[in-house]
Amino acid sequence: MRRVLPHPLLALFLLVAWLLLVESVSPGAVLLGSVVAACGSWALASLAPPRARLRRLAVVPGLLLDVLVEVMRSNVAVARIIMRPADRGARRSGFVRIPLDMRAPYGLASLACILTATPGTVWVDYDSAEGTMLLHVLDLVDEAEWARIVKERWERRLMEIFE
Repeated sequence: MRRVLPHPLLALFLLVAWLLLVESVSPGAVLLGSVVAACGSWALASLAPPRARLRRLAVVPGLLLDVLVEVMRSNVAVARIIMRPADRGARRSGFVRIPLDMRAPYGLASLACILTATPGTVWVDYDSAEGTMLLHVLDLVDEAEWARIVKERWERRLMEIFE
């Protein structure tokens, strides 16, 4: 079965989504949905994503709680920056290049999601040859402090989970 349909569960979800979108279960809709589902399954198989290896799942709840707190704290900080136009001249945005020790693709993707979901920061680039990321910060005061925050607060925990 895996040779014909490499990801049968994905194909089933795609078929159901297709049928919900067209709002019909006519033979034509089922046939076309089946073709779309099979093509989606084959496309994912051709990408061959690496298998995720999760090491220490006990770290995940603490990490998620810290991400939630940081997102809320950053929302307040960004709102203050926007609501106080007099202080805007004193603010400086900029880019920070941060060396990373993590190489696990799912760990890097998680770090990118965390940093981009946090208001005021955006993951801009990753250089895999050098192992460095480029981070844009809305209110850049101290580059070394941002490097310390990323490495100690996020990267260390993600390495515990994924490496």
